[in-house]
Amino acid sequence: MKLKVRKELDGTQQSNIIKLKGSLISRGYTEIIHISDHDDEFHINSFDVEPGTVQEVKEFITSFIVKENLGESISIFK
Repeated sequence: MKLKVRKELDGTQQSNIIKLKGSLISRGYTEIIHISDHDDEFHINSFDVEPGTVQEVKEFITSFIVKENLGESISIFK
């Protein structure tokens, strides 16, 4: 799975994205998240999930993005 994360973030956005990543790890969805450059504006955060949990993970991420108002900062990357 991949997430597209804006490089320029304010402190609150950055903190919330760190919380999201920590939650993905603490819930056991993944063990490690890899970060790579995508372009001048975005990073790509990629991680492996079990095939049976893909939809659950997508729903968790989407819900977190909405709850923390991060729609402009992070999205699921196709």
